[in-house]
Amino acid sequence: MRQMPDKCVDLVVTSPPYNLKNSTGNGMSANTKSGKWAGNPLQNGYSHYNDNIPADEYAEWQHNCLREMFRLLKDDGAIFYNHKWRVQNGIIQDRKDIIRDLPVRQIIIWRRKGGINFNPGYFLPTYEVIYMIPKPEFKLAPKANAFGDVWEFTQEMNNEHPAPFPVALIDRIISSTTAQTILDPFSGSGTTAITALGLKRNFIGIELSPDYCKNSEARIERNKKQSELLKFKTLSLFQDTE
Repeated sequence: MRQMPDKCVDLVVTSPPYNLKNSTGNGMSANTKSGKWAGNPLQNGYSHYNDNIPADEYAEWQHNCLREMFRLLKDDGAIFYNHKWRVQNGIIQDRKDIIRDLPVRQIIIWRRKGGINFNPGYFLPTYEVIYMIPKPEFKLAPKANAFGDVWEFTQEMNNEHPAPFPVALIDRIISSTTAQTILDPFSGSGTTAITALGLKRNFIGIELSPDYCKNSEARIERNKKQSELLKFKTLSLFQDTE
């Protein structure tokens, strides 16, 4: 991102690694043998990244990333930054250490189906947050402000990436803006890419893992023939008429 010029993108949509393996004992277990989450790729971590650095270093890294994303935004652009609040040492981390001096305008709740909880000290977490961090001139697309700030989308399960976005979630974000050039600096499995391209927008992706890059390229090529976004739109149409 540091090599990119100022004010070159309209929208940033991203979700970084959550540093889940840096835990006080409540994090992801590698020994889950049964249940819905047995064998989930998240247990094995990310390709080319161990997701386990000291908490203060992680927060500083993510804060610096967000500052770079903000620099890249045009004057009417916005960042949609997905993260997860966690309990560490018995106290919730609300990620103020990451977003501390950024102009957060709204927190969107992404309510998932189910979740993971290895601790009897608190209820099962079933949501993540999306911080909307806009430049002053940012406005939603016409009629998009009719959506509430609690979104219910089932998490993607049929994906080799440990923590993929659901296509429907990214469609909601991008379609709610007039952005033409979209950046995802933690591109992962390429969900932001295929959604942006399916909506006839331009896309820039950054990804550390050569494996994920290769898989994303293949997914983009598949979507040129049969769009996952089109399947989602068709399914939504039939669901709305029932």
